[in-house]
Amino acid sequence: MGARTDAARAEVLTARAQVAAARSEVEGEIARLEAAGRSAVDIPSKIRKSPAKTAGLAAGAVFLVAGGPGRVVRRVKRAVMGPDQELPKSMLPDEVEKTLRKMGSDGDKVRGTLEREFAKYLEENREEREKRDLGAVAALLLTAVAKPATTQAGKRLAQQLFSPENTSFRDAVERIRERREAGKGTPPEH
Repeated sequence: MGARTDAARAEVLTARAQVAAARSEVEGEIARLEAAGRSAVDIPSKIRKSPAKTAGLAAGAVFLVAGGPGRVVRRVKRAVMGPDQELPKSMLPDEVEKTLRKMGSDGDKVRGTLEREFAKYLEENREEREKRDLGAVAALLLTAVAKPATTQAGKRLAQQLFSPENTSFRDAVERIRERREAGKGTPPEH
């Protein structure tokens, strides 16, 4: 029975050693995570180290959050295509109804006349319409390219703004370890 007891004691001691090692590892990881968090949000330190870079990152983040890319795209669209035209005030539904009644009561005849007049109008204004359509295509293409690019840029800016820097990260880890060691004293051994 003594051999079994000795084996059980050895297993308990091994298990305690493993638990202590795991606890130490977890405490180290917690210290590293805390240091990373503190370093990431230590904006005053980042401003002292590189004020221009930090100001640029903050301005870029504000620009993206405030909807700046959308505003830029709308202004470019307005510059390319011109300002939006107001709706004509003279073509109200009552006036359209009166004009259609003047054309007669035969629906097929009125429809045929409208189709011919509309086709004639489209042919006369084809060049202007094609120019306008080219601007619309350019604006849509710019929008399709700009949105993913600005989203990616926003993610990069946020990562750079909140990334833990090596020196401040190491300093924070060291301060956390010192604080924990001072608060604990020496850990009891079992």
